Order: sequence, then structure tokens, then C-alpha cells
Amino acid sequence: MAVSSSDFIQAVRGPLMLITLGVLIAVHQFGMLSFSTSWPVLVIVFGVLKLLERTTRQPAPAPAAAGPYTPPSYPPYSPTPGTPGYNIPPSPPPPPGGTRV
Repeated sequence: MAVSSSDFIQAVRGPLMLITLGVLIAVHQFGMLSFSTSWPVLVIVFGVLKLLERTTRQPAPAPAAAGPYTPPSYPPYSPTPGTPGYNIPPSPPPPPGGTRV
């Protein structure tokens, strides 16, 4: 099984992040640089690794060419009562003179 460079970068991302974290903590312990000012290095390393992974990724294969588009077929229209689309006759007009309450 061949391993692509994208898979390799993805596999070493975690260990490289841990190594970077360890180096930053060691630098903090020696008093050379405070961790509160050097933690963005972790974000930069993560971003560089993601960028490398994306640039080395193989393009997805093109989908197989299909024939011309054919729209889906629908059942034939049958205008019978009870089916959607059937025109219901309007209700009868109110009686002349209106209604009394």
C-alpha cells in the first residue's frame, strides 16, 4: 500500500505539535521566553502543516460521464375528485338578503 505525502503529513501532524509544545515549554522553563508570548507558534505550525497537507493532496477523480439528462417521469394526470390538483367547484353564493342574527 503506497502512502501519499498528504497521508504522511497528516500522520506526523500530532507528533510535530507535541514536539513543538515540548520545545516551547522547555524554552519557558529555561527563562528564555514566556509561554504566554510564544504559544502562537503552535497555531503557526498547525497552519503550515494543514497547508502542506492540502497542497500535496491528490485531486479527486472526475465522475464518470453520463448520458444526456433525462427528466424524471411523473404519473399521468387524472382529474378526479380526491386527487391533488382537482379543481373543486366554488361554494354557492349566499342567499339573497343576507342572514339574520
